[in-house]
Amino acid sequence: MAEPAPSTRPSKKTLFAASLVGTSIEWYDYYIFGTAAALAFGSVFYPKFSSAAGTLAALATFAVGFVARPLGGAVIGHFGDRIGRRSMLVLTLLLTGGTTTLIGVLPTYAAIGVGAPLLLVLLRVLQGFGVGGEWGGAVLIASEHASPRRRAVYGSFAQFGVPVGVLTSNLAFLAVSGLSDDDFLAWGWRIPFLLSVVLVVGGLLVRSRLQDAPEFTKAKRERATSRAPFAELVRRQPVTLVLASLASIAPPAIGYTVTVYMLTYGTTAVGFDRTTLLWLILASTAIWIGAIVLAALASDRFGSRRVYVLGAVTAVLWPVPMFLLVDTGAAGPAFLSFAVAALVQGIMAGAQGGLFTEIFDVRVRYSGISIAYQLGGMVGGAVTPIVATALFGASGSSTAVALYVAALSLVSLVAAVGLSVRRATVPEDRSAAPVRPSA
Repeated sequence: MAEPAPSTRPSKKTLFAASLVGTSIEWYDYYIFGTAAALAFGSVFYPKFSSAAGTLAALATFAVGFVARPLGGAVIGHFGDRIGRRSMLVLTLLLTGGTTTLIGVLPTYAAIGVGAPLLLVLLRVLQGFGVGGEWGGAVLIASEHASPRRRAVYGSFAQFGVPVGVLTSNLAFLAVSGLSDDDFLAWGWRIPFLLSVVLVVGGLLVRSRLQDAPEFTKAKRERATSRAPFAELVRRQPVTLVLASLASIAPPAIGYTVTVYMLTYGTTAVGFDRTTLLWLILASTAIWIGAIVLAALASDRFGSRRVYVLGAVTAVLWPVPMFLLVDTGAAGPAFLSFAVAALVQGIMAGAQGGLFTEIFDVRVRYSGISIAYQLGGMVGGAVTPIVATALFGASGSSTAVALYVAALSLVSLVAAVGLSVRRATVPEDRSAAPVRPSA
């Protein structure tokens, strides 16, 4: 069957904008929740707890969203592999943006009691479910339109959304950082959540121009899509799925240590001003973005696995120096700490989209990359701030926290070394034929 004419395909600019805008919005929503959990939710939704217990409870609520992400990746990935990438990207945008807006108008514990944290947890679960299918679809809508030699560059489009989400979420909180503590806790924390409405409308306008790539469109027209993508994925590529999931742990482990845990640790244990930390993290995003560009270009030239392994090596080596620099209490060393951490994340982010597109077959690709990415995010992102808070509370030292993050990164390094880059483990002539779900 002939592929669509080139003129009907989205332009590179449209693909870049759709991937970037969508994931920027999703991660803006996610990061403002993490920031609010560190700065406000302990007092607003868990006031009956002690300060430390309230922070842990708020971070646990933050972690609940990560638990929902693999489920969202599996369900949304299922329909993304059967129906199409574009329609699922619209759904994920509406899910995440809508729940974020509702959090912005949620009554506090003082208003409705225990119902407030329960509603917060419910909205967080829905938000996580939506994010679970976002990254995979955003990567595929771009990378599947690219030639094999440009897949890493196209696959990196979605990755820019992560630092841009950090950038915009920090700007939103900096806009209200001048408020008194009372005003910030009373209403100031709501403003970043409510601003999500504007971002979602813009994202929907861009994504309405999208269409699925010829590779998937051809499979769909020939009825060669999988009837049960997850079952087929587990049956035919189980080792790839496990290794990809483990390899995905390091980036969120480093990222959420900086963007979530450091906001609590830096202000309470080291003595930084909240605004200072936000500005330092904000400034480091420029390095993050630059590193993604260079890593994506290097991946298309030297191979995504090699570049990703390099990033994982730096992720193992950096946590201990990162905390030592922050522990000085000086802005200069702290910025260096965050800047190198941004470089570490950028190296892996630039290679990850192309790497994951290569290793999963088109029939199960949306499911495979979504589940792997979200399982890694659950371990690296959800657990890390909680474990870090508990480790510091038990030891009184940042060394234990740094070693924990380094250990997580070592797991990813080993998995990345074992994850050979290949187009797919399923031959193309077999993947074209429909496969009935196993009993």
